[in-house]
Amino acid sequence: MNLVGWLIYSEQDSEQNTAYINWFIDEAAIQGVTLKLVLREELTIGIYQNKQTIFYNNQQVHLPDFAVVRTVEPLLNMVLESMGINVFNSSQVSAICNNKALTHYYMNKLSIPMVDTIFMKKKNCVQMPGMPLPFIVKGTSGRGGRQVHMIKDEQEWERCIADDIFASELIIQSSKNIQLGKDVRVFVVGSQIIGAVLRESRSDFRSNFKLGGSATWYPLNHHELTLLNKIINAFDFGMVGIDFLLDTKGKLQLNEIEDVVGSRTLSAVSDINILKKYITHITKRLGHN
Repeated sequence: MNLVGWLIYSEQDSEQNTAYINWFIDEAAIQGVTLKLVLREELTIGIYQNKQTIFYNNQQVHLPDFAVVRTVEPLLNMVLESMGINVFNSSQVSAICNNKALTHYYMNKLSIPMVDTIFMKKKNCVQMPGMPLPFIVKGTSGRGGRQVHMIKDEQEWERCIADDIFASELIIQSSKNIQLGKDVRVFVVGSQIIGAVLRESRSDFRSNFKLGGSATWYPLNHHELTLLNKIINAFDFGMVGIDFLLDTKGKLQLNEIEDVVGSRTLSAVSDINILKKYITHITKRLGHN
């Protein structure tokens, strides 16, 4: 019997990622997998008659063999798992990697190098943090370079906390000895390092491709591969992007891990078909390859 999977997107994100969704569905079909786009708005999850329940368009439905969740909602991943569905990425990966503070907490336990980082609730930011200027403020759940602010003086700090940043939970990070406007994204499928890209911006301290940054292939050295494998061996990844800042000596410093990672930059600098590799990983995990 062929595998059947759900590819879960919010309606808004599905409209913005039509080509990527079609590519995903086509790659699955090539490998004999039926992958169906399911909008998050069409799903109802919760407790019904004392059981974990999921309805599709308010109806009970035959559940899929697996789900690829492309929304940021760890509880959704958890409910799907509780009903016996194989979920990519897992609820654990989703919960940790969609919270920058938790990501840094767990990566520090693995001795992964990172800049000085303060965890803070916005409501507790009544005074300047004990971090040398300039520093960077981020919402813990921000993505794509959003909710990220460079603070150069006390006035910018006060404006950021009062008006500019909407997140309730923050991380505050040192920018000392960091090459601003540069980062390295490493694409990982399962336990396999697929490749890495260097993202750069000449006009912004953020290097995100969507914000106008450029991308080039980044060859990983032995030390960097060893560092990455420490992270990979500690998690059960489906497909993620592990992002690093570069210090002034060119050494990697953890930035974040993207759970719902896109692959525009990888496609821009290589002919690697990462979705083909991802479908192959899923089928192997489910014992169908």
